[in-house]
Amino acid sequence: MFSDELIEQLACELDASEKSRQQIEHFSRRFPGMSIEDGYRVSREWVAMQIAVGRKVIGHKIGLTSRAMQISSQIDEPDYGTLLDSMLYTCRPGQVLEIPTANFIAPRVEVELAFVLKSPLRGPGLAGGKEVTLEDVLEATEYVTPAIEIIDSRIEQFDRHTKAMRKVFDTISDNAANAGIVVGAGRADPKAVDLPWCGAILRQNGVVEETGLAAGVQGHPAIGVAWLANKLAPWGESLEPGQIVLAGSFTRPVAARPGDEFDADYGPLGKLQFRFV
Repeated sequence: MFSDELIEQLACELDASEKSRQQIEHFSRRFPGMSIEDGYRVSREWVAMQIAVGRKVIGHKIGLTSRAMQISSQIDEPDYGTLLDSMLYTCRPGQVLEIPTANFIAPRVEVELAFVLKSPLRGPGLAGGKEVTLEDVLEATEYVTPAIEIIDSRIEQFDRHTKAMRKVFDTISDNAANAGIVVGAGRADPKAVDLPWCGAILRQNGVVEETGLAAGVQGHPAIGVAWLANKLAPWGESLEPGQIVLAGSFTRPVAARPGDEFDADYGPLGKLQFRFV
């Protein structure tokens, strides 16, 4: 297990990378004994640093929800990160939202559903907590809405020395690669729609790049939200009313460059239109 001093050092490196927009080397190569728990401790330390300078937690994201991604990352469960108010971008109906490319290093776009909570979800061991189920998530959700996650990496994808791909420990420590969230389309009662069959078409500069169904997220997007509530409990944390929970991508990530315009069409749930400038 990493020392508290090393955890703080690595969180500071991530913070400096975010400010400079310069990627840093793999933690896992520099410290071969790194564990998943170490990764989450680094991520939490980085979040604490952001809160200390005035940022606010607005929710959480779940990643690596597909079996294929878990196998490629050599893990058997998803990962998760924290959403901050500085990451939130909101579209207005009919608006093409402009997103500054300079806010990111190597942004990529993923299509998701977001759950906005009206009641807390507290896992085992917390006051009033229990094993959270899919049904509990639906009961606790005020509405479900389309969301785009902008993923990024302050840790280089391929090691500059060995060319090896980064490990899951690196991604977890880097806030599970979360850097932004776009919302502003329709809102649906989670009990009034068949969530696994909610789908989207993602166009980039007018070309269809991805299509997908929310069933691609572990069969039902609420499954990951329940998993997260249970996973946070041993850290003394829970999902709270008003928070946004990104349930996981059901498309591959699409790289974004300055000038690229995206249209994420969720059919009855509306569209998210945005441009990187």
